[in-house]
Order: sequence, then C-alpha cells, then structure tokens
Amino acid sequence: MNTPPPARSAELLNHHRSRLLLVDIQERFIPNILNSEALIARCRFLALGAQILSVPIHITEQYPRALGSTVPEIAEFAADRPSKLRFSCTDCLGWGPPGPEDPFQIVVAGIEAHVCVLQTVLDLLALGYQVHIPVDAVSDRIELDQQIALRRMELSGAVLTTAETVLFEWCEVAGTPEFKAISKLVTGRI
Repeated sequence: MNTPPPARSAELLNHHRSRLLLVDIQERFIPNILNSEALIARCRFLALGAQILSVPIHITEQYPRALGSTVPEIAEFAADRPSKLRFSCTDCLGWGPPGPEDPFQIVVAGIEAHVCVLQTVLDLLALGYQVHIPVDAVSDRIELDQQIALRRMELSGAVLTTAETVLFEWCEVAGTPEFKAISKLVTGRI
C-alpha cells in the first residue's frame, strides 16, 4: 500500500512552482554596490541551485547602454536578458497574474534593493505571486536604503529568507542526486 506524501506548507518553496529572478546585476553598476563580491557569489549560488533543480532563471538589465551588461558570473545563466527603462521588471518580462498551472513563487535577488528590487516585488505581489527575497542575495549602494526596502517588502507580504534556505526548500528531500549536488554547492565543492 502506497501512502501519500506528507502535506507541505504552502509557505515553503516548491521547485516545480518557482522561478528565480535576478535583477540588474550589471558591470558598470556593481562597483557602487555594498558587498558586491558577496552579492555576485550568492546570486551565482542561487542560479547554480536553480539549474540543478530545473527552476527557470530570468535575468533583467536596467538601461544597459548606460549601466553595461550583466556581470559574466551571472550572465551565463540566461542568454535572453530583457532590458528595461522602468524600474519594475514585470513589464519587460511580460508577466501577468499567474494562472493555475504557472509557477507562482518568485525568488527575487539582485540590485538595488530600494529601487528595482522593491518595485518589482511590490508589482509581483499585486499580481498575485508569492515572493521570496533571499536577503543575502540583495544589495544596495546605501545600507539604510536596503534595510528600509527589505522591511517594506516584508510588510507588504514578501517572505524574507536566505539563499541556502531557498535551495533546501526547493530540494525538499535528502538522498536524491539533486540533494547531493546541492550539498556540494552548499559546502563549496562545486
């Protein structure tokens, strides 16, 4: 007799129902960002985990003519990187409200927390998405702007989390080839 899998909280990420959105991690802008090397490393960590678990990856670029292309460490994860002038990414991605079979959980990382990330998150929430923000994969030029933006996103309904938490929620169980790959990624062996 097969027993059904245990119920999972709707608050937990599911890799079948998720997307990863990396916002505006661009060459000419990144030198002005707090802890930029750590930000790039955590966004790359998320993208590698998303690849392992077949989570779609989306990358945007804010006015690339002025701010340059996505940094190479991140650009390799998506050949199509829509450019935008609007701060929110929802228009350039063409995302409307999620349908019943659409991925409805969006993990949003990138820069700047108080501008493009904030406006994107608020628009995604208004469209009906469940939005998760790995706080160690979001940054800004000014620490106070980042702190206030994170607080505002959380008060508006976004879930604050960390990059490693995202990967283990996507993974869900141990003992699979995906878990072994995620474990290697977490311990720095990938």
